[in-house]
Amino acid sequence: MLLAAALTLLGIVTMSGWLAESTRQFSGSVGRTTSLRVAAGTLLSQLQDAEIGQRGYLLTEDRQYLKPYEAAITAVDTTIARLHNLAEGDADGLRIVDRLAVLAAAKREELAQTIALMEAGRRDEALAVVRTGYGMMLMDNARRSFADLITPADAQLDTQLAALIGQARASGWVANLGGLFIVLVVGGAVWIAIRYTRDLMRAQHAIQSLNDSLEQRVFERTMELRRANDEIQRFAYIVSHDLRAPLVNVMGFTGEFEAGLASVRAHLDRLPWDGGDALASEARRAVEEDLPEAIGFISASTTKMDRLINAILALARQGGRAMNPEPVSMQSLLESVAASLRHQASEQHCTIDIEGPLPFLVADRLALEQVFGNLLDNAIKYLDPARTGRIAIRGRLEEERLVFDVVDNGRGIAPQDHERIFELFRRSGVQDRPGEGIGLAYVRTLVRRLQGEVTIESVPGQGSVFRISLPKALALSSEMPAHGA
Repeated sequence: MLLAAALTLLGIVTMSGWLAESTRQFSGSVGRTTSLRVAAGTLLSQLQDAEIGQRGYLLTEDRQYLKPYEAAITAVDTTIARLHNLAEGDADGLRIVDRLAVLAAAKREELAQTIALMEAGRRDEALAVVRTGYGMMLMDNARRSFADLITPADAQLDTQLAALIGQARASGWVANLGGLFIVLVVGGAVWIAIRYTRDLMRAQHAIQSLNDSLEQRVFERTMELRRANDEIQRFAYIVSHDLRAPLVNVMGFTGEFEAGLASVRAHLDRLPWDGGDALASEARRAVEEDLPEAIGFISASTTKMDRLINAILALARQGGRAMNPEPVSMQSLLESVAASLRHQASEQHCTIDIEGPLPFLVADRLALEQVFGNLLDNAIKYLDPARTGRIAIRGRLEEERLVFDVVDNGRGIAPQDHERIFELFRRSGVQDRPGEGIGLAYVRTLVRRLQGEVTIESVPGQGSVFRISLPKALALSSEMPAHGA
């Protein structure tokens, strides 16, 4: 319907434009014909004025009568030139104007001849020339030429006027019908809009009802999630705590076992060597080789398990810790974190640059220190020994959020591991550095509790960029404890 209305309106505009162009052409034609009529009438009037002045002078011999004659004769050439300009492009009109010019020249010659005879004192001869009727014949021919010039133009104007009236009538019908159609379309559109508005209001009421019940369901689900989250944290803490007791026992008994083994080794060393006693040789080999190796494996495993339990406990404790937002100068905080790692970085011949000034934000200071401390520690740990290490920290504002980049030129991380490294106990690349794969999982947990996100861009052999996006101010109302994983 709207398309049809638009097409109708376009038709009305087109018809109006066509009518306006026709009117313009008709007006131009009328103006040209009117000017032609006026110029031809002026020429005829000038010849009559010249003739009247000539006859008055012949009858009275008073030169006062020659003034209109002289003025008219002077203006004839200008009028003929104007007629030529107005008839340009019209071959028939130009032919008639040329004929008028010839008649005007002959008439001027006839008038000039009689006046010259009168001035020479030959009045009878001058009157004789007038009585021949030659001058009257020239004027009659000029009037007929004027009629020949004007009559076709008047006929053309009548035809154009009739056509213009028809066009205006047709345009009026189109405008009226189009206007009626547009009114119908607008009325239909208004009716549809009213129906749509009514349906929309009903839908809004339904959505409002759903929202009211949804808020209650979301609140209930949130409380359930918080309870489940708290239970997971307590479970992780209890499990880690309960695992520590037998682990401490194993570590203690391993120490006693090492002490006992040292006593047995000392006793065997005091006994005389008997190469033929196979049992003694086997016991000596067990004390010197097998048992120390087994104890070493047990110690390494218990040490690793102790580190894992400590990490799990740290995650559990962090998940239950309440965020404490406060204004934080990131410039000062990062300088402090970098200073704590400066010795470790210098041993690796690495520089840490903080490209300030960095923006302020409102967040938990301890969480920020742990996030950037872990990222810098990781960057130093996985530098490429083939080149001098460089680590840079940058900050900027992007769409009402603060974005921090930790950039290094280290080993880099393969694309398939970009998400995997944030999982608990997962690591990437060659495992030639100590660690349990907890640091980056811990970083993501903390960043999400700060209502932010951490991502990575990395190319193996070139380096990595860890990008952290944070709100300018931590909203406590939406902050909810998260479990360690």
